[in-house]
Amino acid sequence: MERTKKPITKVAVVSMMLSAIIFFGSCKKNGDDPTRVQDSTALTTNSATAALATTAGTKYTVNLAGLRNDGGHAYKIGYPLSKSGDSNEQPTVSTLRLFENGVELKPPHSVHQDIRDYGKGRFSHWGTTLIFSASDNSNPMNNGRKYTYTLDGSTGGSTTAPVAPTAPAQTAPTSTAGLMGYAMVNGTTTGGAGGSSVTVTTLAALKAAVGDNTKRIVYVSGTITGSGGEPVYVLSNKSIIGKPGAVIQGVSLYIFTVSNIIIQDIRFKNYVKDAAVMIKDQTHHVWVDHCEFSTDRNHGWDYWGKDISITRAADYVTVSWSKFHDTNLSVLISGGIAGHESDIGHLHVTMHHNFWYNVSEREPDMNYGSVHVFNNYHLNNTGYSLGARAAGNVRTDNEYFSNCAKPISTNLAGDPPGYFSGVNTNIYLNCGKNDITTAISNWLPGYSYTSVLDPAANVPALVQAGSGPRTTN
Repeated sequence: MERTKKPITKVAVVSMMLSAIIFFGSCKKNGDDPTRVQDSTALTTNSATAALATTAGTKYTVNLAGLRNDGGHAYKIGYPLSKSGDSNEQPTVSTLRLFENGVELKPPHSVHQDIRDYGKGRFSHWGTTLIFSASDNSNPMNNGRKYTYTLDGSTGGSTTAPVAPTAPAQTAPTSTAGLMGYAMVNGTTTGGAGGSSVTVTTLAALKAAVGDNTKRIVYVSGTITGSGGEPVYVLSNKSIIGKPGAVIQGVSLYIFTVSNIIIQDIRFKNYVKDAAVMIKDQTHHVWVDHCEFSTDRNHGWDYWGKDISITRAADYVTVSWSKFHDTNLSVLISGGIAGHESDIGHLHVTMHHNFWYNVSEREPDMNYGSVHVFNNYHLNNTGYSLGARAAGNVRTDNEYFSNCAKPISTNLAGDPPGYFSGVNTNIYLNCGKNDITTAISNWLPGYSYTSVLDPAANVPALVQAGSGPRTTN
């Protein structure tokens, strides 16, 4: 009996010690705080140690059709795993190992915000979901690689590669290049990347280059002129990029029922019909970047078209680093309220680091949608700048309003109001009062953007220096 009792006592003591270690380790980690950056060096070292025990087990394939972007570099499966993983109470309990083309990704147990902001193979098995990033921060839905995982701590026959400790990521200064916002959510926007290239100098050549189903990069050289409202229909998988000094005048780009369009470095002038860029009819994943839009304020409100129009259930659009000036009606998101209820659940739009000046209103104005505006500069505008109607949500972050009559409004022509969040993050210099008739909301966009968010006080200098077409590209 004595020999039997002693091993039991030892096991009990060891179990108590292990429980204490796990308990204090969990307390030290403070759970999964999505705003906290973990020590990736420690996580990598632990993962490398765990990799020494490589046993065969069941290997599962990540169904890429079930992925969706979770913000930044993070991608999330849209179906539950058969085994539960980490939680706030047990933040490192998961034994899931993830592989990219057979090579193990690390570190596991990563904070979700770190996966979004830094990526580089970080992943998390949280509850019954998997959130991960590719080793080089490419899009796992189209980078051609196979992603597999095991749930029992084994390699499932995959190989492992040594991983060097990495230093904590540093926040980089704002760049005026690179896609950010809703155009990279639920997929991404690559335009004509990977296709052939052509340079056009005439309206006929432009129409031909963008009007077929071939993936293509179209460079615009010189000035292309239309009749004022000349329509140019743009089909999917196109990049329209201006060479230095490129102008498109008197032309409206019609982007209807298509996807994956990039427009960069173009000066748009004097568009009479609809809008210079018309994004409509369930079009999705469009990026307008480093462009300039202008008409004049001498012809009356109904003469010129709008700068950009995003309507009829269009979705996942980013407008960045562009100039809008000397016009009355700038950017419209959704074209009506009654009869346009199909817009509900769509119209996800990001507008950042843009410069509006000498404009009457709509910077932008929206119905029904989910719109994120950050680090935009609004100067000398005579009507309302930002408008929200029909229960739509607008999040503002570090906007700068100077000499604007009414920076923010939900009280627009008797229409049902929308909602704003983040209004206290902005700077209002020599402005009239906001006219907000609804409770301030707490809505946030479904992606991470803190790594590119600039202080509001820096916005005028940054935006004036960096917005509009670039002189070299």
